[in-house]
Formats: sequence, structure tokens, C-alpha cells
Amino acid sequence: MREANREPAASKIWQWRWLALATSFAAIIILSLVFFQTRPDNDELLAQEFVSGHIRSMMANHLTDVPSSDNHTVKPWFDGKLDFSPPVIDLTAQGFPLVGGRLDYMASRPIAALVYQRRQHFINLFVFPTPNNPGTGNKMSMRQGYNLIHWNKSGMTFWAVSDLNLNELQEFTQLLQNPT
Repeated sequence: MREANREPAASKIWQWRWLALATSFAAIIILSLVFFQTRPDNDELLAQEFVSGHIRSMMANHLTDVPSSDNHTVKPWFDGKLDFSPPVIDLTAQGFPLVGGRLDYMASRPIAALVYQRRQHFINLFVFPTPNNPGTGNKMSMRQGYNLIHWNKSGMTFWAVSDLNLNELQEFTQLLQNPT
């Protein structure tokens, strides 16, 4: 009779051990998912930040701090406001007139935002220095209905954001990268 009582007790101990093992295994899986989940890379985070900056500039009616189509007015306006001098290129003859510029704060630093226009579409060109960053080709993406193109050239990073169609935004960035 004592052997019959031992079997259910031993069986219950094994059930509890299996339950503990299953619980531990589930906890490991959950912790692994929490700690090792894919996090967006730096470009993904920046893309969202630049789209937000573009939208804010349109919503708050704060497109420019210095409204001017003259690159010789816009470029010097940044002097003393930034620790770098952004390239300001006049593309009026190519159909992308300069509207002006403003200060913005992105990527944990003050940056230049140059504003261009194509018909009724505005293009925010965000510019900031990235020393020791080699030139890169265009990287294109779309967020929230806005096209983005970014590249690095001559120690500077450029992000163009607009609701303009991708082909025309590519034309714009090519003109900036290869001014004549």
C-alpha cells in the first residue's frame, strides 16, 4: 500500500518539474524577444525625424526664417547661427527656385533647412556636417506619403524631403550634387 502512495507523489513531483521547466523556457523566449528584437537602424530613425520636421514646417507656417530666393542672402544668414556653412545653390533656372532657409534641430544638433519649391510642392533640404563620412550614393525611401533622398558629400549629410513625385525629387538631388 505504501508503494501505491509513492507513485502518485512521484508523479506529482515530475509534473511540477515539467511545469517549472516549461515556465522557464517560456520566460527565456519572452526575454529574448524583448532584448533582441530588431530595432530600427540610425537611417530609419533619422528618416522619421526629417519627415516630422518637414511636416512641422508646413503645419506651423514656419517654412523659412529668412525668406529669399537669393542664395547670396540665405547663405550668409546662417553665419553665426551654425558652426558650419551650408551650400546654398540657386536652381531657379532648372525649375526649383529657392524659397529661403531656416534653422532646425535634428539629429541632436542645430542644422540648416533650405527650402526649395517645384510648382506647389515644397522641398525641405536638411544639411549638417558629418566629418570623416565618405561620400555615398543616394538612398531613397518613403515615409507617410513623403519621398526622402539622402546622401553624403564633402563631409556633409543631405536629406531632401517632399511630397513631390520621386522622379522630380531625384532630378532635384542630381542638380544639387552636380551643379553646373
